[in-house]
Amino acid sequence: MPLWSGFLMDVTRRRFLQLSGAVAAGVTVGGRKALGLQPPESGPSAWPDRTGGTVPTRSICPFCAVGCGVICHTDPQTGRVVYTEGDPEHPINAGALCAKGAALDQLAANERRLTRVLYRAPCSDHWEIKDWDWALSTIARRIKKTRDDGFESVDPDGWTVNRCATIASVGSAALDNEECWIYQAMLRALGLVYIEHQARI
Repeated sequence: MPLWSGFLMDVTRRRFLQLSGAVAAGVTVGGRKALGLQPPESGPSAWPDRTGGTVPTRSICPFCAVGCGVICHTDPQTGRVVYTEGDPEHPINAGALCAKGAALDQLAANERRLTRVLYRAPCSDHWEIKDWDWALSTIARRIKKTRDDGFESVDPDGWTVNRCATIASVGSAALDNEECWIYQAMLRALGLVYIEHQARI
């Protein structure tokens, strides 16, 4: 039997809380330096200044329906987003951001982001590079054909429904509120009933 087994049997709830508090205080005071958690020395070079010389613009995170406030810092010379952070004055998130919101700048500045249309034909094993005019006209033509083939004016009970149940929309997590409104208005005009926002799935 271990030597400490008798000690544990004698520990009361009050004693356990006292010991836990003492250990936490010890780690906080003495363990920060040992764990490398000490903040750097104060001074102008303590932390790199990511926002120096940038233009801050307040916005809303587009990833979900919470609507956290963010501050986007852009380079005045190039207009590119160089850094994003939570807005500490926003009433919803008070400066905090989730993992997706913290990486929000990657929507605007990401070297791995696709800039060309890649198309893989049915049963094909490779991608083809297409231009935007071809892609947009192909998408529009397929949407119209699918809507025309599946549009339902009256349901089996005789009720006027004017709906299209053969198309569903799952997306728009990178759109702001205004863009989502326009997008949903277009989908409703087409008669879609299956509309979902990707951030909630």
